[in-house]
Amino acid sequence: MLSMSVNADPQELAKFGDLAHKWWDPEGEFRPLHDLNPLRLDWIDSHARLSGKRVVDVGCGGGILSESMARRGANVLGVDLSVKPLKVAQLHAMEAGLAGLTYREVA
Repeated sequence: MLSMSVNADPQELAKFGDLAHKWWDPEGEFRPLHDLNPLRLDWIDSHARLSGKRVVDVGCGGGILSESMARRGANVLGVDLSVKPLKVAQLHAMEAGLAGLTYREVA
């Protein structure tokens, strides 16, 4: 049987879990992600043409980039180690009515 260990700092995971409810506040702690997201999205789309592609967003957190890629037509799987941000991401995507977007906890 293959044994795998996770290279993750439990304190970092707890920190992002504690801030999960603030993930989608564009003026809050995650403002830099909101500000950078259009640049990241355009760069990715210019190199990979997201429409119709299957994408895995590793370390997706609350789903800011994942949602944006889904809006560009990608079928996105967002994965993260922290459960609370994933729940926020799932709720936000559901409220937005986004298709082609799935979130999964990895351990």
